[in-house]
Amino acid sequence: MGARSQQARRGAGQNGAVHTSFPLASGSHPGYAPEQVDEFLARARASYEGADTAGAGMTAAEVRHTAFQVKRGGYATRYVDAALDRLEEVFFERERRAKVRAAGEDAWWDETRALLSEVRGRIQRPRGRRFRRRGLFATGYRRSQVDAFLDRVSEMFERRELALKPAEVRDVVFHSQWRGYDEDQVDALLDGVVELILATR
Repeated sequence: MGARSQQARRGAGQNGAVHTSFPLASGSHPGYAPEQVDEFLARARASYEGADTAGAGMTAAEVRHTAFQVKRGGYATRYVDAALDRLEEVFFERERRAKVRAAGEDAWWDETRALLSEVRGRIQRPRGRRFRRRGLFATGYRRSQVDAFLDRVSEMFERRELALKPAEVRDVVFHSQWRGYDEDQVDALLDGVVELILATR
């Protein structure tokens, strides 16, 4: 099971209209339901332009966790995913500017350094013990795969180079195993890694 599987990453509209915002998936390949993709992007545009009346507006985290159902004849997933990746970065930068205006540049970097310390502290734990394990009769993420990926993240931090792109972290796939790592803990850490990459670009 992946940390960002297709099914969990992106849901179906019902009006049956033909949309051409993105190329359609070819052949028998499933794609994202066009109606819901278009509805989400319209809401994102309204939020960014200040026309969102639903509350505080859309956030980068909401974009990152948005999920669409898949269907035959839907939008080709790679084009939608690429657009959502860019959209997340736009909202993240807007949030960063708002925090800097409200609390100052130093406060922003203090928050970023605190997140880095938290992430590094988790990664520096021994392999196989970086996260809570699921119960005896429950499955979680395969520990060896998670540890191997986090070793890459650790190397990136040690070299202080952005060797990983946000999309590589969002879309990493882990298989399942009995008593594997707790998925929620792993996903929360990966969210933190994405935020760090975006914050230090």
